[in-house]
Amino acid sequence: MPLLDPTTWQARPLSGPGHTVTEPATGEQLATVTLATGADVGTAAEAARAAQAEWARAPHFARAAVLRKAGDLFGAHAGELREWLVREAGSITGKADFELHVAAQECYEAAALASRPAGQVLPTEGPRLSYTRRVPVGAVGVIAPFNAPLILSIRSVAPALALGNAVVLKPDPRTAVCGGLALAAVFAEAGLPEGLLHVLPGGAETGQALVADPRIPVISFTGSTGAGRHVGEAAGRHLKRAHLELGGNSALVVLEDADLEAVISTAAWGSFFHQGQICMTTGRHLVHTSLYDEYVERLAARADSLAVGDPHREQVHLGPLIDRGQLDKVHALVGSSTAGGAKLAAGGTHDRLFYRPTVLADTDDDTPAYAEEVFGPVAPVRSFADTDEAAALAAASPYGLSLGIVTRDAARGLDLAERIPTGIVHINDQTVNDEAVAPFGGVAASGTGSRFGGDANLDAFTDVRWTTVRGDVARYPF
Repeated sequence: MPLLDPTTWQARPLSGPGHTVTEPATGEQLATVTLATGADVGTAAEAARAAQAEWARAPHFARAAVLRKAGDLFGAHAGELREWLVREAGSITGKADFELHVAAQECYEAAALASRPAGQVLPTEGPRLSYTRRVPVGAVGVIAPFNAPLILSIRSVAPALALGNAVVLKPDPRTAVCGGLALAAVFAEAGLPEGLLHVLPGGAETGQALVADPRIPVISFTGSTGAGRHVGEAAGRHLKRAHLELGGNSALVVLEDADLEAVISTAAWGSFFHQGQICMTTGRHLVHTSLYDEYVERLAARADSLAVGDPHREQVHLGPLIDRGQLDKVHALVGSSTAGGAKLAAGGTHDRLFYRPTVLADTDDDTPAYAEEVFGPVAPVRSFADTDEAAALAAASPYGLSLGIVTRDAARGLDLAERIPTGIVHINDQTVNDEAVAPFGGVAASGTGSRFGGDANLDAFTDVRWTTVRGDVARYPF
């Protein structure tokens, strides 16, 4: 029996206009969903608050059972969900399978959170018991983007629910089904009580209402740095906590002792996986001058060998960009980069939304595709003369999300990483990695230092309450 029933979407009591969900590879209409308005956010927030108290009082094993069942359902319905990820988000099959795997793992790891020790007994100066206890924040607002829609929704939804909260989720309308409605269906089948998960596809107005609603004290936002600044500013005005996981322009540093034969596969994956539409994408290839020319030649050849096309109907390495706006942005950055002196070593062309993997050589600080986050399949390459220059170039970015270093001397790689501000480091790997057990997040323009994953979820979705207990009423000299 299918998990997703379009008739249930049309029956949802939302007050916004209808929205057509399209397949970026073909332009074909996949579904029609109703968008949410600011008024719908208020209704959902009130319902979430009403349902949350009983859920927080539920035994930890009852919450854990729902999360484990949800994890199982991502596997049981993998075929149906995979097709939505491929067709709606433009994912190749392997990327869709990766999202499904991570979604299940996020649920299993969240289930384990429910039974974690809830606090600490503290030393105290008086005749009393003093302890801390983690308590649910109440309702969590989750704003998720289009690029990895299932992962970037479930990584906040699952732990927030497991820890006793309700959730109001706003997925990107372009991926309203695989980034939102699919989660609602999974958790409903898993036995989550009504009122605890509200899915409200919508645009900026919906997001603004979510951040402003006083019944939602914590916001989990994943998206661009520009949008994140607005969310952070608004959250600050309302004195609420905002976890911001933002953009990146991550560097892959290839030292002179690197195995060039091996590194090209790593480098291509880092820049071209999911058409470069990943916050951790390798946006800058920094290569020692002794390897530079051969690196560019090999990476360009690898780019030219990759198949680009409809991932639902063909076996391809890259699918389409999400929409025309994204295509125009990518192509403009490539065009302005070559006009400014960068050499087009591969790619730079497109057919409809299918953009060829692109390699740009001879880039510098003024090359737009090197200096900015492209969010497309573009690999700018630049040379460096020594480790000091590599460290300076890698650190010379407003972003600080992920970093890859390739060297035969792992200790040397770790030493270099200490000199570069970043939230994530991978020695002898590219920049795109994700695991449910690992804390994920960036620094500087890549985020506020908040983390998702593993024990970091405890800090993200609970408050710490200090409690003391005395046997007798305390007396004071008043």
